[in-house]
Amino acid sequence: MVLRMGSPAPAIKVQSWLRGEPLANFQPDKVYIVEFWATWCGPCVAAMPHLVQLQEQYKDSGLEVVGVAAHEHAPTADEAPTKLDAWLTEKCSNLNYRIAFDSTGEMNKLWMEPSVSVGIPTSFVVDRDGHIAFIGHPMSLYDILPQVLDGSWRTSDQGKATDGERIAKTEHTAREQALKKPINDKFWAAVKAKDWTTALSAIEDGIALMPDNINFRVAHAHLLLHRMRDMRTGLPVIRQLVRDAIDRNSEHWMIMAIDQLFHPANDYSGFPAAERFAMGKELSEHILALNPSPDDVPKFLSYRAVAHYYHETGNKDRAIALVDLAIKALDGPEPMPGELKQEFLPDLLQTLANYKGEKVCYGALRATPQKDIPNGASPKADKENLT
Repeated sequence: MVLRMGSPAPAIKVQSWLRGEPLANFQPDKVYIVEFWATWCGPCVAAMPHLVQLQEQYKDSGLEVVGVAAHEHAPTADEAPTKLDAWLTEKCSNLNYRIAFDSTGEMNKLWMEPSVSVGIPTSFVVDRDGHIAFIGHPMSLYDILPQVLDGSWRTSDQGKATDGERIAKTEHTAREQALKKPINDKFWAAVKAKDWTTALSAIEDGIALMPDNINFRVAHAHLLLHRMRDMRTGLPVIRQLVRDAIDRNSEHWMIMAIDQLFHPANDYSGFPAAERFAMGKELSEHILALNPSPDDVPKFLSYRAVAHYYHETGNKDRAIALVDLAIKALDGPEPMPGELKQEFLPDLLQTLANYKGEKVCYGALRATPQKDIPNGASPKADKENLT
């Protein structure tokens, strides 16, 4: 059965309730937000303060928010709820809605799979009559929730169009995910075994299937240049990636391309220096000219990437200024949610300390220069590009 606007809401079948009273059934005359999320999911965590706000704002109108943690990572299923409970205690002292835990897959089978929802966070809004009113990203709730609460959303042209667009988009995404899965499985198994030839074969299969997939394209360059050290084959690949990124005017593509040329985790000793710096110059100029980004890319990512280039060129002051801008970008004009800020700020501060060669401070955080770090930047694990 396809789950969409107007469908009867499935049951709530979870293993345990970690916050709030258990919910056995949807009550008439109440509106529910059933939110699928996970602690490891940055956008999920970023959405939590907004759900707290919505619960407080509309509690007198009959709103009940239910968070469903059905995608937690832990060594064993028994450890997952304990780990989640500790996370909630530490991070969410002001939580005002229910949190349920399920590792059986039952909630995914009842809700996510029938609605063709392939990622989290995903919000399901259940109307006062127990039927689905909305399925989508939680940040869309501000616009649609007042209309759900007054009963006008499901009959509105906007509601019908939104549901139709969601189905078309998610069905396309689901088909794409199904096509990518065997490629990803082959790739990650090869990466784990450090079998770069097989990993390359998997990525080439992916590019043949989806030539415009940026993750496949970047993984292709990364394998050739940084794993296999095959400059003869890899240089034409990175040249084309740079050219396509600029032609698309895509900040996301350009950041990923410049990271293959200047990220401090990589070894560039075999690269022709003049060409690498020429590509870096062109990418940097285009990235900094994009304000705002057409891809809605956070600017701190742009500034950090370009700072690596300027530091390698010897323009230390420009590199420091860009890292300073990256740190400031975390605070506005649309501040980074606290959890995500905590993820990126320590790395930026360490990079700044390394570039300056002195201790730097940001609130209670401190960073001192580290020796023997390539290019003066902060060390990061060299991860394969996700596909």
